[in-house]
Amino acid sequence: MFIRGYLRASTDLQDASRARESITAFASEHGQTVASWYTENASGAQKQRTELLRLLSDAQQGDVLLVESIDRLSRLHADDWKALRGEIEAKGIRIVALDLPTSHTAMKQTGGDDFTARMLDAINSMMLDMMAAIARKDYEQRRERQAQGITKAKAAGKYQGRKKDVEKRQKVADLLAANFSVRKAAAMAGASTYLVQDVKQNGV
Repeated sequence: MFIRGYLRASTDLQDASRARESITAFASEHGQTVASWYTENASGAQKQRTELLRLLSDAQQGDVLLVESIDRLSRLHADDWKALRGEIEAKGIRIVALDLPTSHTAMKQTGGDDFTARMLDAINSMMLDMMAAIARKDYEQRRERQAQGITKAKAAGKYQGRKKDVEKRQKVADLLAANFSVRKAAAMAGASTYLVQDVKQNGV
């Protein structure tokens, strides 16, 4: 069994590796070790995430995709979640989330009888879909509240918009100019691959 830890935060201002310690401890409690880490700053509502795609490309039959919670893996709308689930299942990867107890059986090397295993898989599949739907609803509600706040601030003449981190963007631009790859530039600048792509396409 190969355990692949996935860590995600939505913005560059958040620490994507925050949950690494708790995930490591969880794996240890189940007699396992996280063999590979995939860390990125990207929206969970975006399906095309560099590190998630790399994880899916690296993974083999029987591997475990280990996350702190389902909302770290997905805030996708129903169709995109269904597509992502399809990709994961097609590769024979099992999702385990710290906040989803029904998924924890995948951390065990030994299985019970086939009927019990199938029942647990069915229950876990249903719970995964439910938690993914909750994560999406939470995302949409927060976006709605944010939009309402912006509208209110604009009406009061107080809205200034989101400020760009010009210093970080310039550092990224310099790294790209020095022919570093997107992933390497992101790591060296402490930025997300999404930001690096934006600088690459739109400049500082």
